[in-house]
Parts: sequence; structure tokens; C-alpha cells
Amino acid sequence: MHPDLAKLIELQALDHELRSEHDQIAAHTKSLAGADTHASSAAAQLSRLRDSIAKEEALRRREESDIADLRQKLDRAQKKIDFATTTAQVTALEHEIAFLKSEISRLEDQELESMERSETLEADHATAQQANADAVAALERERARSAHETAAARSKIIGLESRRTALRAEIVQAPTGDTSLATYDRIARGKGNAVAQALDHKCTACQMMVRPQRWNDLIDNTPESPASQSLMTCENCGRLLYYDPARDAPQRKPAAPDHPESIAAQIVRNSM
Repeated sequence: MHPDLAKLIELQALDHELRSEHDQIAAHTKSLAGADTHASSAAAQLSRLRDSIAKEEALRRREESDIADLRQKLDRAQKKIDFATTTAQVTALEHEIAFLKSEISRLEDQELESMERSETLEADHATAQQANADAVAALERERARSAHETAAARSKIIGLESRRTALRAEIVQAPTGDTSLATYDRIARGKGNAVAQALDHKCTACQMMVRPQRWNDLIDNTPESPASQSLMTCENCGRLLYYDPARDAPQRKPAAPDHPESIAAQIVRNSM
């Protein structure tokens, strides 16, 4: 393996950790924003219900006032009819009395409907109050959790950044470090991951097969090998390739029996 490659693998691991911590902070921010939106929505719903209840109460007060006025007019009309002297006066008063009674009945029906709406609104208001309280409590919990975990992530980021800066400085000190680091940064900007393991004759990043000669060069760990002299890349995706013999060690296969078991013997054994 090229002497710079081990440090580049370590650098990539640090970059992964840093991205993960930054992603966690972003997730906490998004979660907190969602909780805040939910709490605002619950508060707005509660406010709308309170406004609707107040409007129904104001409507009933107007209706009660109108009914009271109509009852006074009805009382006066009923008294006047006793003193009417002509048929025309009696007929006019009777029409007025019928109209007043009809209006009173209409307003009483509307008042009853308003009371029924208020009952529904009151029930919804109680539910909305509980939902609002739950949303506020959830928001406070999310704020506390987000603040704690964000602080922990930022603290970890500081440590990771320090290690990353030190590692990059260490890489630069190597004879080929500047070139290796520039190559790493260029690939990382374009592909996210700059380094990929070669495993089972494939690049684990793009899953494309590595040519046999290139594979032989990769697994050759001698100081004179191409993999030790220069950074090798995947011919398909362009990422830096490395080979870890510990992960690609061939699995030992069970030894074949000296005398293969007959089919009859297999059937007997499987039926036991």
C-alpha cells in the first residue's frame, strides 16, 4: 500500500464522522422546526375556536336583544288590537302580530342552532386546549433535547476538526503528501468518498470488476509493487483503491471426504 494511503483512509473516516455530526445538527434543527410548526398550528387552531365561540356568544346576545324588542312590539300590538275601531285596523294589527310571532320563532330557532354550535365548539375547544398543551410540552422537550445533543455534536466536531487538521498537516509533510492530498480533495469534492476498498476483485464503491492485472498490482504489498509506488484508482469511478488482505482472506472450505457418501446412505442419514 502507498505510504500516504493509510493516512488518507483515516482522513476519510474523520470526514465521514464530521459529516455525520453536521447531519445530526441539521436533523435536530429540522426536528425542532417541525415541533415549533406543530405547536404554532395547535395554538392557531385554539385561537380560531376561541374566536368562533366568542362570535356565537355575540350572535346570541344580538338575537336575545332582537327577541326582546320584538316581544315588546308584540305586546303593544296585542294591546292596540283591543282598542281598534275598524276592521282595517284589526286586520293590520293581526298581520303585524303574525309577523312578529314569526320573527320571534325564527330568531329563537337561530338561537337554538347557535347554542348547538357552541356546544360543539366547546367540545372542540377542550380537545384543542389539550392538543395545544401537548404540543407546547413536546416543543419544550424537543428544545431541551436538541440543545443538549447539538452541543454534544458541536463539541465532538471541534475535536474531529482538530484531529483532521493535524492529520492533513501530517500528510503534507510526506514527500508525495501534497499531491496525494490534492488528489483526495478533488475526488472527495466530486464523489463524496475519495477512497474505496477493493474486495473480491471489485471496487466496493461502484461495484465494477477490477482487471486481473490491476488486481494483482493492488494485492502485491511488496515495496516495489505499483500499489506501493503510486496511488491506484478505480478505472470506472476514479476513486482511490486499496486492498486489505484481512478482509479478503479466502474462506477455508471443508475437506472433501475420501469416500463420497452414497445416495442411499444420505437418505438413511437424513431420515434419522
